[in-house]
This record gives sequence, structure tokens and C-alpha cells, in this order.
Amino acid sequence: MSVLDRLSSLSPRSSRAADAADAAEQSAQSPSHADRSRAAHVLNASVRGLQAGFVATLIMTAFRLPILRSLPPSANFWTQYVARDDSDPGDHPVAGLVLHLLYGVQAGAVFGGLFALQDAERSIEPEQRGIVWGSVFGMALSAFGSQFMLKELLDIRLENDELALFHASHLVYGIALGAWVGSRTEGVEDPEQEYGYNDE
Repeated sequence: MSVLDRLSSLSPRSSRAADAADAAEQSAQSPSHADRSRAAHVLNASVRGLQAGFVATLIMTAFRLPILRSLPPSANFWTQYVARDDSDPGDHPVAGLVLHLLYGVQAGAVFGGLFALQDAERSIEPEQRGIVWGSVFGMALSAFGSQFMLKELLDIRLENDELALFHASHLVYGIALGAWVGSRTEGVEDPEQEYGYNDE
């Protein structure tokens, strides 16, 4: 701030002139401040999406492993594109599960950011919107996974019952992801206080 600006701020001005100057200053600062605030909100939501993706992937994996009794297709990806040997996907359980977890965490970050960009419809609670949009997101991932990743990239054709469970597990992922993000990102300032996480 220059000396002249400082002196002019000390001299009395009419309230109308002061209000006009304040309004002009706020309008000049508002777009950049609003953009920074929105960007910070999206970044924060993406970080929470990372957390949600981690939790949702664990839930999805716990759902699918006992039913399908096989590793996620990420083990096939590891075998074909990283190991590049004659090994079986079952020979790479840790790599397959870690890769699956990384996919889920990345998708969670994307969902968190997208959810924060969505204009809030105040007639529906953020948790409900999270579950609805999380379900849609999970099914979109499932469609992409079954049509591109499995068929095109890995040349895997699932039986009808396996395909139904593949879609069901992604629906479970989406519901868990949306519930986590909705309860912690949109419209909830302090989830620990709002939901009583720290209550004893």
C-alpha cells in the first residue's frame, strides 16, 4: 500500500463514496478469491475422495473375493503387461491387489473432485446425493471395465453370472464411495462434530 493510499484511507470520505470504493474493490477481488476458494474446495474434496476410494476398494474387494474366489482383473493386467511371462495371474496376488487398490483410490479422487464441482441441490442431503451419484459412478466404472479393460485390453470374456457379480461389486464400490464423500465433503463443515465420530 502506498503512502498516498494510506493517507487517503485516513481522511474522511462520504459513506456513499466509501461504499462504492469498497464494492469496486470487492468486485475486483471476488473472481480470483472465488476461483481460489472453489479450487481449494475441489482439491480438498479430491483428497477426501482418495480416502473414500481406499475404503470403498477395501469394501468392494471384501465383497467380491469370497464370492468369485479369484483375484481382481488387475492381476491379469499385471501378468500380461508387467510380468510378461507365462505365469498365472494367481502367481501375483499382492501385485494384483495393490494395483486394484491404486485403481480404486484414483477413481475415488476423481469422484471427489467431480462431486465438489456439482452444484448442490439443497432439497436433497449430501449423503443421499453421494450415494446416488456414487452408484452411477460405480456402474460407469463397471461398464468401462467390462467393455474396455476386460474385453479389449485383457481379452477376458466373463460368463453371465461372473459379469453380474462384477457389476454388483462395482455398485458396492460406488455406494461406499458416494456415502463417504457425501458425508465428508459437500455441505458438512465438520464431520466429526456433525456425525459424532469422536463421541464416547
